[in-house]
Amino acid sequence: MSDPTDILVLNTGSSSVKFAVFDAQLHERISGVADGIGGSGILRIGAHKEVLALPDHRQALMAVLDRLTQRGTGPDSLRAVAHRVVHGGTSLTMPTRITPTVRAAIQACVPLAPLHNPHALLAIDALDHLAPDLPQYASFDTAFHATTPEVASRYALPPQAEALGLRRYGFHGLSYASVCRRLPEISAAPLPARLLALHLGNGASICAIKNGQSVGTTMGYSPLEGLTMGTRVGTLDPNATLRLAEEIGLRETKEMLNTQSGLAGLSGGLSDMRALEQAGTPEAQFAIEHFCYWAIRHGHSLIGAMGGCDAIAFTGGIGENARNIRARILDGFAWLGCSIDPEKNAQNAPCLTTSTATPTAWIVPTEEERQIALDADTLIGAAT
Repeated sequence: MSDPTDILVLNTGSSSVKFAVFDAQLHERISGVADGIGGSGILRIGAHKEVLALPDHRQALMAVLDRLTQRGTGPDSLRAVAHRVVHGGTSLTMPTRITPTVRAAIQACVPLAPLHNPHALLAIDALDHLAPDLPQYASFDTAFHATTPEVASRYALPPQAEALGLRRYGFHGLSYASVCRRLPEISAAPLPARLLALHLGNGASICAIKNGQSVGTTMGYSPLEGLTMGTRVGTLDPNATLRLAEEIGLRETKEMLNTQSGLAGLSGGLSDMRALEQAGTPEAQFAIEHFCYWAIRHGHSLIGAMGGCDAIAFTGGIGENARNIRARILDGFAWLGCSIDPEKNAQNAPCLTTSTATPTAWIVPTEEERQIALDADTLIGAAT
């Protein structure tokens, strides 16, 4: 029997498990999602869909492994399982093999990511039971930002607040790591020394990447800070948060700021950029303008953190596909010499700017799952 070659990547949420299988060359073989965990769910693999009971994460993973086995890529053909873990805190700042000590460290970060880390732990524990001999690895969404200087990551709070873990961690790190890997391949040139990377989707952030390392980002203690997002408010005066908590209650404030604000709050309920562009209402137009304005404004702040800008990269669903949004944002950087080529932008071409533009602008498709597989592959190779 030949040695196992595949790596299974898992992205586990509260009611879903997204998965992808990568071969030895890190080409994606199969992908899908088990959705609706907690009741009657749906398991999609490629174009195939089936309805089945998914009472909990363990049953969902059992179903995923069973269907993958039927397709010839079950546990016996896997080298490893690699997990996306949202929060690694200040201690888990590199991809790592999951050991009891690492699992305890992920558990210790639950207060920092109560909506995310517990579900990753459910998947880790379920796999440990279902396939105990299968090595498991973790890549952390916060890890890319571990290089940000203390002056950028620390809030102006006294030590007792710092001791609670209240600091800027940043997120979308796996996306930014994949941008740094892919942009040189796309541009056929070295990674720009000062890269402004915009991950624009339902969740949105910007990162200042200097010499391949994060030196600043818009998300902070949680993914709520920074840009106007699909349903998240972005940066808000803390006293406004306190006023809301006094008026409507803490639970209701948390719900409002995370799920009822952002584009949805401004437009009357539309959080999808495509729907906003099609709506044509004054409220939808204002929401779009708000999104672009704050991307431009935050972007310039991060250019200041780098001392200049050599290139701009767009990734994420909006960044890769919404040509009008890209054009509006890049117009805000025209004074720098970032001259957009309308035809290239309309075609979603890799390079969006004219031949003489400085900085240049690029579309870099995000490859978070492949980045996670690459992280695990690298660790496996280093251990052999």
